[in-house]
Amino acid sequence: MQLLMICPIWGMADMPLQDALQKIKDAGYDGVEYGCPLHDPIRPVFMELAGKLDLAVVAQQYDASGNNFAAYAHSLEAHLRYLASFKPLFINSQTGRDFYTMEENIALIQLAASIEQETGCRIVHETHRGKFAYSAATTVQYINNVPALQLAGDFSHFCVVSESYLEDQLASMERIIPHVHHLHARVGHPQGAQVTDPRLPEWKYALDAHLRWWDAVIQVKLAAGAGYFTITPEFGPAPYMATAPFTQQPVANQWDINVYMSRLLRDRYASIL
Repeated sequence: MQLLMICPIWGMADMPLQDALQKIKDAGYDGVEYGCPLHDPIRPVFMELAGKLDLAVVAQQYDASGNNFAAYAHSLEAHLRYLASFKPLFINSQTGRDFYTMEENIALIQLAASIEQETGCRIVHETHRGKFAYSAATTVQYINNVPALQLAGDFSHFCVVSESYLEDQLASMERIIPHVHHLHARVGHPQGAQVTDPRLPEWKYALDAHLRWWDAVIQVKLAAGAGYFTITPEFGPAPYMATAPFTQQPVANQWDINVYMSRLLRDRYASIL
């Protein structure tokens, strides 16, 4: 199985796009995760530059909105069709709302499935607070109702929602992990979706908890004979990144942390892939 390491473009907006993508390529990444709003004017240039650098593109849908369910569904459909039109490797969608009914969120999942079938572009749904898959227990309920559900696993959000490292939710995680087709390798903790720096000894317990979940995902994919698997180390800039009082300067370097995570995971799985 080939491990594709994907870099988020999130946090690189202060660089010229060409320089940002070249920096990603030079750091050894295989692709870039592109949080793309509807009708983003840089999209054609982005895709052209990524293609020239042989970087796979994971399109991220995070921007669907609406003041009621019908408006949100219309917005989600527009976003997914737009992203599918430029043929990314797949779409990672932050889908639904935590306050929609299960029937409403299932209707959104089915809408995405119909677009996937029509366009041939895989759509996975990110586990994320505020969305339909906001907690481990709730995500299992959706799996029970939609057995073919495909997820992007960002387990940092589960830690925040449950205020724990899910020590008492092992059964839920065992149900969820086989449905994960993409990982966001960010380390969260019971009071936040991102530790200050996973290299620090005070966050070893948090890092080890996430590594156990990620190891389980990789083992499932290996057993299934997957041709490749994608991981995005997704530590983000402020306000995900903690900042110093008054100066608002980040307490750590986002780029360095994501490169550290990518190398940690490549080394960790090198002997089994």
